[in-house]
Amino acid sequence: MGGLASVLAPIAFVNETVLRLGRAVGVVAIAVMVVAILIQVFFRYVLGNALPWPDEAARFCMLWMTGLMAPTAFRRGGFVAIDMLERFLPRVLGLSLNLFLLLISLAVLLVAVNIGWSEVTGFGGKFATAALYLPTSFGFDEWYRIPRSWMMASLLVGIILLISVNIELILRSVVTMLGGAHLLPEIPDAAVGAE
Repeated sequence: MGGLASVLAPIAFVNETVLRLGRAVGVVAIAVMVVAILIQVFFRYVLGNALPWPDEAARFCMLWMTGLMAPTAFRRGGFVAIDMLERFLPRVLGLSLNLFLLLISLAVLLVAVNIGWSEVTGFGGKFATAALYLPTSFGFDEWYRIPRSWMMASLLVGIILLISVNIELILRSVVTMLGGAHLLPEIPDAAVGAE
């Protein structure tokens, strides 16, 4: 059990550190998404001339925000779950059910990595976005059309982070089943609006 706890500690540390950075980038993505939508509303309804890029920029930010913040929600138990059965079962059976469901989740996520990779490198990833450009010079006279694969990479990154969190949760579940719950580092639960 001590061996599992010692394997779990660095995984928990890496997850906490990477997910903290992901949450920070996710918050920035939400802010940029809101600004893009407000710009679009102003141009469309006040000036009567809709811009082509704000919708795509908001979608880009939303996908990255989801890919970077979903693993934190998974780690903290923030996903919608029906846990009545687990609560009514005896402790060991409930923990066994939880471990079984985590293993199924891991299998699904491992299949999803292939899907995410094909979205980034496949046929659809070879195209560029319709209206998103990145300046490539300080004079803003040269622009690079952002590839669609950059947007779809959010799916792949999110799945990889979910796998890392899932492995941590599996190890936590095994350690808890073996009676070592007191050895587990606590997963911090941020207050609403705080980090």
